[in-house]
Amino acid sequence: MNPLPIYIGCAGWTVGREQASAFPAQGTHLQRYGAQLNGVEINSSFYRPHRRQTYVRWAESVPNAFRFSVKIPKRITHEGRLANGEQLLDEFIEQCSGLGEQLGGLLVQLPPSLAFDEAVAESFFSTLKERYSGAVILEPRHPSWVDAGALLMEYRISQAAVDPSRICTDSSPAGAQNVQYWRLHGSPRIYYSAYELTYLKSLAKNLRVAAAAGAIVWCLFDNTASGAALSNALALSTLIDH
Repeated sequence: MNPLPIYIGCAGWTVGREQASAFPAQGTHLQRYGAQLNGVEINSSFYRPHRRQTYVRWAESVPNAFRFSVKIPKRITHEGRLANGEQLLDEFIEQCSGLGEQLGGLLVQLPPSLAFDEAVAESFFSTLKERYSGAVILEPRHPSWVDAGALLMEYRISQAAVDPSRICTDSSPAGAQNVQYWRLHGSPRIYYSAYELTYLKSLAKNLRVAAAAGAIVWCLFDNTASGAALSNALALSTLIDH
């Protein structure tokens, strides 16, 4: 049995001058990025809405096998704190559904101040799953979310593995295991530090094992402040292919 896909990329698709030679010279940043990597995390959706047609255009810019993960707006997660967001969810899902089959999942990143409230979380997960049947990935950042395991399994929510770790359950993927999702922010200096080759080799092995076991696997680098993310994603992609 062939392993399921491993999607590798960055939080955003800007191609910096330092890595430009690894990509085609022609095309938009996204077209050039999509020629070398097969996944990306759209973080701009967290800050502002995009028109559905914008998502359609993005999907048309990349190969059919390419997948987008889209971050749910902060108006829902940080300002609304997961409550009473039905209309905002409807608007967001209608917009990002412009990606069609290339919409690979939705990322729910929570603020560090948001503690686990089972009733609020269950209502949100239920509302979201009524509207969207694809992969949902949660990145909680308050320690109380260690108690959410049963709820994540019930609603088929995957918990991201995060580096640097924020809570005691996020050093490896948790929750639903059909999708395993790594978010790597750079360590020891968050958003800046590059990952060493030794780390990437170990990571590649773990990703291959997860894919061989039947999981759809994602690994996104968010150490973008110094341009390290793109170099790390390219290196990991090469290690996976070999």
